[in-house]
Amino acid sequence: MPIRKASAEWKGTLMEGGGTISLASGTFAGQYSFSTRFEEGVGTNPEELIGAAHAGCYSMALNAGLGKAGYAPTRVSTQAKVHLEKGAGGFTIPRIELITEAEVPDIDEATFQEQAKSAKENCPVSQALAGVEILLTARLV
Repeated sequence: MPIRKASAEWKGTLMEGGGTISLASGTFAGQYSFSTRFEEGVGTNPEELIGAAHAGCYSMALNAGLGKAGYAPTRVSTQAKVHLEKGAGGFTIPRIELITEAEVPDIDEATFQEQAKSAKENCPVSQALAGVEILLTARLV
């Protein structure tokens, strides 16, 4: 299996400095700074990238599980909300909310929910984030 790579570089102080995050594939490079991470500045941040990775992985895991169970989803769409909070010991990511909706012909609600839960437990990114509470809202449309 391939090893995926990404890199980040920071220049300057925490408050006035800034950096870039880039993927080795060349498909993404984005600026980040104190304001993009802790305020509403323009650019990206590590939490947003974690959310993108988690949403992408979960969508694929749900699609794969449904396929193995004999269903052919026409669409799986997932949003990840990554919560960054400041506690006594510093900043943490205590939870991620996965909100997914899927179009799956000929499946009942109970089977869909079972598959959605299984995908959350078996998605490699969910497993990598085992120390974070992961909440799931799955909707069959």
